[in-house]
Amino acid sequence: MQVGEQVGSTTLNIVIFLLFIGLTMGLVIRASRTTKKATDFYTGGATFTGPQNGFAIAGDYLSAASFLGICGAIAVQGYDGFLYSIGFLVAWLVALLLVAERLRNVGKFTMADVLSFRLKQRPVRMAAALATLTVSLFYLIAQMAGAGGLVALLLNIKGHTGQSIVVAVVGVLMIVYVLVGGMKGTTYVQMVKAVLLVGGALLMTLMVLAAVKGNFSDLLQKAMDGTVTNAKTGAKEAVGEKIIEPGLKYGKTETTKLDFLSLALALVLGTAGLPHVLMRFYTVPTAKEARRSVTWAIGLIGAFYIFTLVLGFGAAAYVGADVIAKAPGGVNSAAPLLAFSLGGTILMAVISAVAFATILAVVAGLAITASASLAHDIYNGVIKRGKASEESQVRVSRITVVVIGIASIILGIGAMGQNIAFLVALAFAVAASANLPTILFSLFWRKFNTTGAVLSMYGGLISAIVLIIFSPAVSGKPTSMFKSLDFHWFPLENPGLISIPIGFGLAIIGTFLGKPDADLTDKAVEMEVRSLTGVGVEKAIDH
Repeated sequence: MQVGEQVGSTTLNIVIFLLFIGLTMGLVIRASRTTKKATDFYTGGATFTGPQNGFAIAGDYLSAASFLGICGAIAVQGYDGFLYSIGFLVAWLVALLLVAERLRNVGKFTMADVLSFRLKQRPVRMAAALATLTVSLFYLIAQMAGAGGLVALLLNIKGHTGQSIVVAVVGVLMIVYVLVGGMKGTTYVQMVKAVLLVGGALLMTLMVLAAVKGNFSDLLQKAMDGTVTNAKTGAKEAVGEKIIEPGLKYGKTETTKLDFLSLALALVLGTAGLPHVLMRFYTVPTAKEARRSVTWAIGLIGAFYIFTLVLGFGAAAYVGADVIAKAPGGVNSAAPLLAFSLGGTILMAVISAVAFATILAVVAGLAITASASLAHDIYNGVIKRGKASEESQVRVSRITVVVIGIASIILGIGAMGQNIAFLVALAFAVAASANLPTILFSLFWRKFNTTGAVLSMYGGLISAIVLIIFSPAVSGKPTSMFKSLDFHWFPLENPGLISIPIGFGLAIIGTFLGKPDADLTDKAVEMEVRSLTGVGVEKAIDH
């Protein structure tokens, strides 16, 4: 495969894309017939089994970052790229052991239900809702950028305008999916997408291993034997052993070593604070099923991340870093290009359509989470003081979906060309900084109070966003969002190393400086009992 070579059949790609869109839209329309109440729109009526929800969680979690971004990162950065897979997987242990069952026992619709159970309603719900909206928007930006790069590759769209149109189309489809099907429709799409994605990744993994007769060492050798263009001299040079050794990206300087620690913290702690993942625990009827959900999800997600190791080095061996870098979509095109190299036009079209379905499913889940948070937490909990009708909540949710969709389109266009695994890592950092401290302290620290929660959420959120804005991720480097500008002063690309301790520290400081929630002492005891036993789970939270 040559640099700049047109790959695949544009006509076939479009046909298979339309088939996938038609299939998923059919599921959404069918689900819409049973979406009548707010509980149906937000949580699918809590009617899904543990295994079903496990597949849906995997479908929600295995985003374009997992498939397109990580494969590209491993193909170009080798060992350091695989660190994303390790971080995304290990993070599930935190979610399983610390929050899954307890959240299901305490909550109803959103993360803020848990955080405000034993704290003052209005300030906590407002802070939690703003954090949810911010994390969802960061995540959406990554998915939109991935969609632009993927479809640009398939349709050979090289101009910025053409890719921008693609991002807009994805945003419109997302809005339609959520408006029509709600959480039920989104969940069915996520289940189908999880099966297709894990199945497609397994097929490609087996094909790569078959090409090297099952010898993984031979695959690594082929990756090392590849060549790459030196950015400074323009000369071709061998990739060599550096692709299988630590340090290709995160070991060159002291700053990059700190960046690695920051990334690791964000990935491992971020999942337990991701609102769209936490919301999935409310789509099952019991805490036991929530636990089963996570167990199933870990199995599927773990298998998939093992596949990414083979696929990433397979792309390095059979496609090459230069071809990947020069293709429309850049590093995010590694997996589709590998599919073309292994199975030609048809396999590339199918795998790319699966990746496209991946993006649609994830953005729909994110949009549901953001809309539920604004309607349930801000509109009903803060503005209407818990007295809004279900019809008005769903109406506000639908309006929010449209607004969030438009915002993600605009920001997604600005983020095109970035590695989407990297972009998602920023969302993880925000979630770990703004949400996780309050979640953990609410569940495990009886003295924790409203002052600590609000200070932690706002402090963690603001510090993470400020550090991202003034980091090399946004300006000052050839890989930044704004390549021609330089206003960065924070040296790390991921803010987690600083913003996560700030979030935890402010929670502790605020708790000791603020007044105890004397009128809510009984609620703290009730929450502790309920989180451990599940007593009272069936009752609505309307305090």
